[in-house]
Amino acid sequence: MSERIILRQKSNFDTELWATDPEDVHSQELRPVEHVFALSPYGMLLASLAGCTAVLLTTYARNHQIGLEEVELRLRFDRSFAEDCEHCEEIGELKEIIAEEIVFKGDLTPEQRKKLLAISRHCPIHRMVSEGIEVHSRVVDM
Repeated sequence: MSERIILRQKSNFDTELWATDPEDVHSQELRPVEHVFALSPYGMLLASLAGCTAVLLTTYARNHQIGLEEVELRLRFDRSFAEDCEHCEEIGELKEIIAEEIVFKGDLTPEQRKKLLAISRHCPIHRMVSEGIEVHSRVVDM
């Protein structure tokens, strides 16, 4: 299983989102996302990570007079078996991976690109995904 999204955000926060069809696991064609319900839960996770990162980077660049014209985030969610477990059947033996590529467009120095990459790691969704977060659920009566 592999899902992909691409999110592009311009310096004025105009944002476009494309994703693979979650109903067709073999298709790698990216289509414009018109509504969040067109995404699977994994696609929603990728879109929230990309959106959070894009807003953070665009805001940082604007506040620090960095010439970031557009940021493009390419994310892929995948599962793979551990190297020593090629034929395992248990779900716990799968490793879930989010691969992220960031494209900065604009007149940027290498130092600015490096700083923007470091800033991208401060996105709250990135921290939740990479560091984990506890979820406490309970049923309540109306």
